[in-house]
Amino acid sequence: MAFTCGPGKHRRPSRVKRSTTNAVGVAALTTTGVIGTLAAPALAADASVEQTGLTQAITLGDNVAAQIDAQAVAQKRAADEAAARKKAEEAARKRAAEEAKKEREAKERAARAAERKRLNTFVLPITGSYISTGYKTGGSLWSSGSHTGVDFHAASGTSVHAVGSGTVVTAGWGGAYGNQIVLKMHDGTYTMYGHLSSIGVSVGQTVTPGQQIGLSGSTGNTTGPHLHFEARTTAEYGSDMDPVAYLRSHGVNV
Repeated sequence: MAFTCGPGKHRRPSRVKRSTTNAVGVAALTTTGVIGTLAAPALAADASVEQTGLTQAITLGDNVAAQIDAQAVAQKRAADEAAARKKAEEAARKRAAEEAKKEREAKERAARAAERKRLNTFVLPITGSYISTGYKTGGSLWSSGSHTGVDFHAASGTSVHAVGSGTVVTAGWGGAYGNQIVLKMHDGTYTMYGHLSSIGVSVGQTVTPGQQIGLSGSTGNTTGPHLHFEARTTAEYGSDMDPVAYLRSHGVNV
């Protein structure tokens, strides 16, 4: 006896219809990006394909997940190493800058110390000379009855130097002293240079130890060319003190 299957809700769909439905489902998944993501080039090589008999389903293997984790770890390690290198470079630059600053400050301190030493140095008024007439030597040659300074042997035109740092308070004719220069020294004392043939400084000018201020001569009340040198407590005549002791107290070998 033959049976026929009548139309109705219990009729099994045809093979063609099922295939069409599966294709639509796959297309929908592709549109949402699920299959598109799983089939990306970075993962395609490690994706396994499972045959279902009707459609192909793509599944992600454990080894792909492990590779992703390894890549993340490697990227973090590289970032940490780059950060460490940058920090080390910054620290090295900072150390170099600090060392350069310390070296520069040390040089500046040394230069200031050298300048202070130079400015505090005293020298002979005439290089390589000697005293020909001493302090307080008596005789009729001096109106006060004695020598108020010392005479340094020097031919006319010999360079005369400031014995130390000071400021010019007198520069010109000084009567019996002839052409004279009076300096106020940095320690508040005064020095005088007399009988000069030439004056090379002006009032108000600052001078340093060993600086040429004039030339020796025989102007004023003198019997021949030489340098008359005095050390004083004021700029005026009559306030003289022992010039040899004065120079020696400032480290000059007289």
